[in-house]
Amino acid sequence: MKENAVLELHNINKSFPGVRALQGVDFTLREGEIHALMGENGAGKSTLIKVITGVYEKEDGEIYLAGNEGEVHIHSPQDAQDAGISTVYQEITLCPNLTVAENMYIGRTKNVIQNWKKMNEDADKILESLDIPAKASQQLASCSLAVQQMVAIARAVDMECKVLILDEPTSSLDDNEVQKLFGLMRDLKKKGVGIIFVTHFLDQVYEVCDRITVLRDGKLVGEYEIADLPRVELVSKMLGKELDDLSDIKGEASGEEDADNAEKVFEAEGLQSDAGIKPFDFYIKKGEVNGFTGLLGSGRSECVRAIFGADRVIGGTVKKNGKVVKISKPIDAMRQGIAYLPEDRKVDGIVGDLSVRDNIILASQVLRGFFKPISKAKAYKLAEEYIDLLDIKTASADTPIKSLSGGNQQKVILARWLLMHPEYLILDEPTRGIDVGTKVDIQKLVLKLASEGMSVTFISSETDEMLRTCSRLVVMRDRKVVGELKGEELTQSGIMKTIAGGESNE
Repeated sequence: MKENAVLELHNINKSFPGVRALQGVDFTLREGEIHALMGENGAGKSTLIKVITGVYEKEDGEIYLAGNEGEVHIHSPQDAQDAGISTVYQEITLCPNLTVAENMYIGRTKNVIQNWKKMNEDADKILESLDIPAKASQQLASCSLAVQQMVAIARAVDMECKVLILDEPTSSLDDNEVQKLFGLMRDLKKKGVGIIFVTHFLDQVYEVCDRITVLRDGKLVGEYEIADLPRVELVSKMLGKELDDLSDIKGEASGEEDADNAEKVFEAEGLQSDAGIKPFDFYIKKGEVNGFTGLLGSGRSECVRAIFGADRVIGGTVKKNGKVVKISKPIDAMRQGIAYLPEDRKVDGIVGDLSVRDNIILASQVLRGFFKPISKAKAYKLAEEYIDLLDIKTASADTPIKSLSGGNQQKVILARWLLMHPEYLILDEPTRGIDVGTKVDIQKLVLKLASEGMSVTFISSETDEMLRTCSRLVVMRDRKVVGELKGEELTQSGIMKTIAGGESNE
């Protein structure tokens, strides 16, 4: 093994039916380093992690771990855990109804009679040593998401792990929580733990990581010191091509000026739901891309859920093409030509056990009614059309959607709604947790749809993305609309000032 290496992989290969997921991949993790594993969705990151952790068996190649003579063989997650490899996933896999200590020791105690006092004392020592703001005896559900992530890490660290894999641990955290997590990661780094960090946030990579390994299409692109790889080059290597000038992405779409003079497709006055948002007014014109922006918890998603009838509406009126309509549930909105891609694709979007084909035709089938099924031949034809249109990476239309990468799942849900040919499309965090290349594809698609006359409301927690795609932004704070920006006002500082200052100057 290389000097200071804690984990080495040589020439790792793994295939699935119709897909070569990993092709001759090498990877080295050093003791006491934070190493970013980067690549587009479908690049092979998740497969590589599952090989390391024993979820998948590699077909070829060798794995070496510090402290072991010769090659190690990992056939199961238990083998990986016994070898000192621990993983904390994006979706927290702990039990919220148990205490913090119980979560830390569940499945690890061999005695039938457990010494609860000692377990709580040991857990408190670990929590204190890692500066985690939680008590052993408190119920996990009472902790914030960030603290729950830290408890999962504490459990991993207490198992004397040499290698800690963090798979998208920050995707559900706010900025303060991310900083606490980074502090914990740096502490573990000082103690000699090697950390593999998987994330789509480039800023976070450059803030906390020492080295980067880039994968593309299942192959190793390269391994780089963080100081030797500028962000633009990283993105270029992930995509395998020179990145378009994203700041000019709007220039590719025509029709933005036309939207200024267009008719209003949808209007809301005093709209209010039981999700706690204050009554708000809103409109969107034909061919316009607008959006809701604000800090985490500002009420962006609640506003569009009220528009779509996904939350119970308790006040206000809405108009579609100038006529008052009633939208009290999603099917009402769908019948009015309104489509909605939800914020949480795993909970509200995909039906994991269904195929890509069935997920694509789902909304159209609901509109037709289940007594008028879409024929199998037509379903295949429609699915293949949208798989090609959106460049969805899947072995076939029959592949279960749960086996696709996050970005490709997102494209399938987008295909579902585009198949409806909606007049008005609402996209809530359509690019969260997906790679840079797919983000660019979705942004371009949004602007293309608008240029063809579709109205689009676009929500993203990344303000850069909002500024690139939207011609008008509704600014929110504390579940209340506090301003609207357009034209020259559409800047980062304009958004921040409006959020900080409250009501916009009118």
